[in-house]
Amino acid sequence: MRVVCTEYKVEWRLFSLFSADVVHQPTTSDVSMYSKPVNEYPRSIIEQLISVIPFYKQVRQQDNWQFELLLQHSRVLGFEPGESVVEQGAEGSWLYFLLKGQLEVLAGENAQTVNYITPGELFGDLAMLLKTERSATIKADENCREILVFATDFSLFGVLEDTHQVSLATKLTYYRNLNHSLRWKLEVYRSKYPEHPLADQHRSVKLYRGDKDTKEELSALHAQACNLGELLVEWNQAFGRLTLVGNRAPAKQLLAEISG
Repeated sequence: MRVVCTEYKVEWRLFSLFSADVVHQPTTSDVSMYSKPVNEYPRSIIEQLISVIPFYKQVRQQDNWQFELLLQHSRVLGFEPGESVVEQGAEGSWLYFLLKGQLEVLAGENAQTVNYITPGELFGDLAMLLKTERSATIKADENCREILVFATDFSLFGVLEDTHQVSLATKLTYYRNLNHSLRWKLEVYRSKYPEHPLADQHRSVKLYRGDKDTKEELSALHAQACNLGELLVEWNQAFGRLTLVGNRAPAKQLLAEISG
């Protein structure tokens, strides 16, 4: 039985009625067992599930309308064992967050397994940032009975400087979090391989020191993220992909509310 959060139900429906945006489904390379808009689930459950993602949590605190916009362009995807989530070489604008199960990362001509994605991990951000093809195929692990993914279509961000739909504050929040995440991953690589030629290169990517909360800062953060992202791609090509620890996975009791 699902609990209906009536406190937010009217607001969510009104947002859907007055929004003129078309929410695009994941592309054909992202076909899933099922794909449902988040407003088909109890609102309170969705909020708690994604509260572990700093970007969504901060946007909700800053601007409820912007948070609603993100949810309007988000879906919950379910995959069967062995099913592809994204295909190597495909393009895409979706950012993914693994809620439940495990995903297998396959790369190279022989599609060898190079790593795994576990609950609490974000993926798809590098291809979206650098506007490149997906560098690996990601499949639902054969040993998992159910795989659930939260996904947002970031094509709604549009051109970087355009803040008509997605506000400057929301874009700044995204790129601040992205830069923090990229620098952290690069530092992890550096700590594991301190003698590697790439070890210190990210430290030459300077922090922004100008006026805050401006389009100048947004442009600088985007440029930083692109530079850091390209370095991370080089590291990933050399070593497969980081195995991350310490991710905050969603609580099992919350997942029980949305499991098929």
